[in-house]
Amino acid sequence: MRRENKIRIAPGPVIVSLAMMILLLAACATKPEPGEVATVSPTERPARTEPATIEPTSLQPVVTETGTELAPTITQQPAMPQYPGQSLPLARNDWFSGSGNCTSCHTQMLDNSGADVSIDRMWRSSMMANAARDPYWQATVRSEGLEHPELRSVIEQKCATCHMPMAEFSAQATGQEALILDDGFLKPDHALNPLALDGVSCNLCHQVRPDGFGNAQSFSGGYVIDTQLPFGEREAFGPFEPQPGLAQLMGSVSGFIPVQGVHVEKSEMCATCHVLYTPYLDETGQIAGEFPEQAVYLEWQNSAYVASSACQTCHMPQAQGGVQLSITGGPKRAPFYQHDFSGGNAYMANLLLQNGEELGVTAASEQFQTTVNLAKDLIEERTAILKVGDLHVDDSTLLGTVQIQSQAGHKFPTSFPSRRAWLHIVVREANGQVVFESGAYSPDGSIQGNDNDADPAKFEAHYTQLTDEEQVQIYEAILGDTLGKVTTKLLYASSYLKDNRLLPAGFDLANAPADIAVHGEAAQDADFIAGGDNLRLAINLGAAQGPFTLQVELLYQSIGFRWADNFREYDAMETQRFLNYYQSVPNIPLVVDVTDAQVGP
Repeated sequence: MRRENKIRIAPGPVIVSLAMMILLLAACATKPEPGEVATVSPTERPARTEPATIEPTSLQPVVTETGTELAPTITQQPAMPQYPGQSLPLARNDWFSGSGNCTSCHTQMLDNSGADVSIDRMWRSSMMANAARDPYWQATVRSEGLEHPELRSVIEQKCATCHMPMAEFSAQATGQEALILDDGFLKPDHALNPLALDGVSCNLCHQVRPDGFGNAQSFSGGYVIDTQLPFGEREAFGPFEPQPGLAQLMGSVSGFIPVQGVHVEKSEMCATCHVLYTPYLDETGQIAGEFPEQAVYLEWQNSAYVASSACQTCHMPQAQGGVQLSITGGPKRAPFYQHDFSGGNAYMANLLLQNGEELGVTAASEQFQTTVNLAKDLIEERTAILKVGDLHVDDSTLLGTVQIQSQAGHKFPTSFPSRRAWLHIVVREANGQVVFESGAYSPDGSIQGNDNDADPAKFEAHYTQLTDEEQVQIYEAILGDTLGKVTTKLLYASSYLKDNRLLPAGFDLANAPADIAVHGEAAQDADFIAGGDNLRLAINLGAAQGPFTLQVELLYQSIGFRWADNFREYDAMETQRFLNYYQSVPNIPLVVDVTDAQVGP
């Protein structure tokens, strides 16, 4: 089990050598300022057909001379502020060192193309670095605690394990409560506040040992970190064999000895937090079991990608050629995995960009914009492909099939269940007038026609055939409590009432573990298969005149409307702050792919 080793008492002051002092002076002289930003060039990845450029729109009723019709309204993002960011923390304790101590040497890193792939510049605007500052996460922690104040310590310790891991580990190791809010880690004068706000930091991941990797005990924050080695002798794992002289230098300067540990390149490293089981309560308020809140690693393990790609392949893309890892010297190393941790949460990166000063982030506005761009690139260029087939008009009905081919190595969307993707389908007649539309979205981020956005007690069905504008094909996870009611409260989530998220290629539906199985109508849909979905269209055109144009978009949000709007029932700073942010930064979905086709009269 994690943390079962004996805890050592804090060592005495570390004696700093003359060589260390000289090196620290050199590091400080070359350390970039917080506002200094480099252009990061992501490595090339497999390309696909470029989708048509299209601005996302919402369709709102507009009264015209001829009556009421739907007119497109472009939803604009606010202008980018010019926030310089703050310095990375230099705090230390017996087990950890803040990211500022690591990045003083691991900076000014160029790959063979000349791109700056410095860890400090790329990581600091990632969701890993901002895991503790994430205002949506803080609002969720607060709302769950308000629901069950008697379970506050359980809730906050569980959440801190992966969002404030250095602070949580340190608190547990010294017999303290691992609390987040109020008098907890977020309190500015709390001793562990600097390490807490450092999020999922360098010195956390590079101390994780491979013990139990891939086994159930390693999930849900079950990573193993040594508690016996004193400061000055602690090991920091990396993929390369260190050179003796440089290893000694790093040990004398940082207190951490570099050791080769190829396990840091494995998906099992990510699985320690990205397979998460949360306890759930029954109708009497008693803990009744555990629920698989997210199981990204298990989804990947049950796919064809397990033989060819690890998590790092897509989310830490390789730099071009070799990279010198430190300003202290040494050979160029390859492959070097860039620490951008690109993922699907462009909305939250944009929200941090817009509110960085209030949230005290360390990254500059331009760096967050880079993270937004990387997330958009991942979602829009390498996630799924749309195709339309067998399109024809029979009498006054447009018939055809929309095919989605997933390119993700896990379910899409995956991870936290607030994420959703859906089809926006529009049919126009010859004069350009809309004769059918399903899946339009509104400025508040809601989907028109979605039962769940209109009523928190309902949810949209999975469809095998689309015939009506009120039907919207949404790929999502809908959580249910022990009474079978829809919920977005994690402590009540005991089952999936619906899980039709797109499956990765090679997914074995028949033998998939229950924790990652398909739920709801999609489980009986013969066209919902490994690698995608086929949705049939049967659209009544009425008296409209062809030729007709069919346009299909696959849209994606990392925070669905219901998951934000449900915060309105809580009168707390964190929930109201997030709602204010949500109102000021439009929840515009990303266009995963778009295709159009014409069909005769």
